[in-house]
Amino acid sequence: MSRSSSFRLQSVLELRRAQERAAGVAAAEAARAAARHEQQAADVARALGTAAVPQHLDGAAFVATMVGLSALAADEVGARATARATAEQAAAVRAAWTSAAQATKALERLAERHRLATVRAELAAEERAVDDIVTGRYRPRTDGEEGTWRG
Repeated sequence: MSRSSSFRLQSVLELRRAQERAAGVAAAEAARAAARHEQQAADVARALGTAAVPQHLDGAAFVATMVGLSALAADEVGARATARATAEQAAAVRAAWTSAAQATKALERLAERHRLATVRAELAAEERAVDDIVTGRYRPRTDGEEGTWRG
């Protein structure tokens, strides 16, 4: 391809590709964070589910056990809320990644169209040159060896 036929938006395409890669990395990290928070919430819920109240407690031990279970339940609610918020954030980051990928894809289609148009133009120019030779529009040089055989 000649210099004049280079894709003028190549630098923009490269920027979009870099943005898409960065968005992909951010989406992966957000998904890992969401999974980590969901696992933490599940661990707290499991701990709350397996917590047992002893059969014989005096008043102070009973109050302490209930306060501990209440705190564990509050931890579970907080962990679930954090997991939900992190999952929503991961979905938003994934949407940004999708948007970046679509923008990149659109520019890639433009670049491909430009490449095909350039190839078609080059082929058409070759075809015109061959047609000129075949139809006699080509004017050969008359100096040098070509003139010697004519007599």
